[in-house]
Amino acid sequence: MGDVPPLAVLPVTVKNAVEQIDHYIVEHEKNARRFIKSIVTEKQQSILKLQEINKFTSEEEIPAMLNPCLEGFDVGVISDAGCPGIADPGARAVHYAHEKGIKVIPLVGPSSILLAMMASGFNGQNFAFNGYLPIDKGERKAELKRLEKLSKDYDQSQLFIETPYRNNQMLQSLAENLNAQTRICVACDITLPSEYIKTAPAELWKKIKVDLHKRPTLFIIQG
Repeated sequence: MGDVPPLAVLPVTVKNAVEQIDHYIVEHEKNARRFIKSIVTEKQQSILKLQEINKFTSEEEIPAMLNPCLEGFDVGVISDAGCPGIADPGARAVHYAHEKGIKVIPLVGPSSILLAMMASGFNGQNFAFNGYLPIDKGERKAELKRLEKLSKDYDQSQLFIETPYRNNQMLQSLAENLNAQTRICVACDITLPSEYIKTAPAELWKKIKVDLHKRPTLFIIQG
């Protein structure tokens, strides 16, 4: 959560859950331990049992992660950013929980996807999250034009992300390849003191100076 005290953007129900739960499925153990400590400072780190899940985790490894549930313990899922299960590998554990009849309880928390949509001024009744776009310039241009057409034809906002160190190149690519009047929203460092959110036509983004390098950013377009 960066420099923002987590409880400034998280409801007390999350704090209550962290106080009670000792078993977790997480993206990165170090980040999760730091997050838990920031939520419940008095919690002893030694009692925490954390298991990592990421794109390299095999399907065979997931059942063991939920064994504590079958033994009567609650298991929490912590995402490195945004909401667990939303553009997050934790969704695989949740899928298995449903297969085994394990009760799943979602907790309210900040989702960068929804917060960006809220602040964009775009159609919030029809939107799609597309994850990462192709790295190759030619393939990326083709995908951007495809998403732009989808957005215009179906009035559907199109969201995507980029590896943080390529954010500036992505914004440049958007400004150069999209139609002049296609609106682009850049939502960066959401909920942090350095938060930057701006919507403007592609032609104006060619003149706007903003450094997005290594800053978590969501891009949204609407034709």
